[in-house]
Amino acid sequence: MAFSALADIVAACEQSQQPFWQVVCEAEAKDAGVTTAQTIEKMRTLWQTMLHAAAGYDATARSASGLSGGDGALFASYLAGGNSLCGSFCGAIIAQALQMAESNACMKRIVAAPTAGSCGVLPAVLISCFGQYAYDEARLVEALFVAAGIGQVVAARATLSGAEGGCQAEVGVASAMAAGALVSLKQGSARQIATAAGFALQNLLGLVCDPVAGLVEIPCIKRNVIGAMNALSCADMALAGLQAHIPADEAIDALKAVGAQMHADLRETGRGGLAGTKTAQQIAKIIT
Repeated sequence: MAFSALADIVAACEQSQQPFWQVVCEAEAKDAGVTTAQTIEKMRTLWQTMLHAAAGYDATARSASGLSGGDGALFASYLAGGNSLCGSFCGAIIAQALQMAESNACMKRIVAAPTAGSCGVLPAVLISCFGQYAYDEARLVEALFVAAGIGQVVAARATLSGAEGGCQAEVGVASAMAAGALVSLKQGSARQIATAAGFALQNLLGLVCDPVAGLVEIPCIKRNVIGAMNALSCADMALAGLQAHIPADEAIDALKAVGAQMHADLRETGRGGLAGTKTAQQIAKIIT
């Protein structure tokens, strides 16, 4: 896709009087040499895959390491008790984020959004909104184009790799994608979409990638929850009219710079951060 800045997408939206999703969709179709209808159908397939992945969650499944599985069901059971602090909607997002990330750890089929390790963030907010507000499928597909546009710009300007940029480049970017998608669902403007994405990145800037025993399980799965909840709050702040003092594209550039400054131990090597703790090292010895 031709865009290397969210500001360029916003400008294109304002010039053409088209929504963010449509500008992204048409640019993608042009680059791929296909029709917009074909591009929309491909995205619809991804949405259906997310739904199938969510429906296929297996509460009894455990990862090969034995470290993951069942927490999504445990949280859903707690939520059903009606006594959660977060309430039903936010609770549903938490449960969905846990379940999708657990499914990844258990080698189930998921949609990397933008990575496998952050696969729970975007589905958690979109599927929960789908259930709560009964949006039609077309609206969800449009929201996915918004998320894709944000992710593509980050990929062009910075990185989506935890090994290169830390978890800020995985869960952080997934959160930015989800925040923008939520603003789109609520029919916010292109500028509000970019603002929400920028807020989300700023909030998670510097997040390290420190998987215990080098596995995408601890703390990765529960960080998907943080990414999803961060997206929700950032979308609401943008929709409320809060302004970002630092433009979203500069936040992306800061992500790249911070990633370059991170010690290698904090970039997916399983040596620093939580992975370097005494307990984590003991776990690593047991399962490897």
